[in-house]
Amino acid sequence: MTQRDKWAKRPAVLRYREFCDQVREAGVALPESGAHIVFHLPMPASWSKKRRAEMLGKPHQQKPDVDNLAKALMDACLAEDQGVWDVRVTKLWAVSGGIEVRGI
Repeated sequence: MTQRDKWAKRPAVLRYREFCDQVREAGVALPESGAHIVFHLPMPASWSKKRRAEMLGKPHQQKPDVDNLAKALMDACLAEDQGVWDVRVTKLWAVSGGIEVRGI
């Protein structure tokens, strides 16, 4: 994001800010160490029932990148994320989207 995004409301920035608001409202908390974050990403509606059944719970190997998801979550949950030193991140296909934070 840039300084311009404070007044030029780009759709990508608005979606990012909405995501951060939703995470804060849900009360998601991240520890500084020992967290396994699992992102459950929804399957496209255009997929057949057969393909949905095959992909459910399988690794999500498309965009968005795992590092971008983790960074967005840390930005939403923590005022300063420099203290986080041990995190594992996983992306999986799911029926509906969600975030799960597990202790390691």
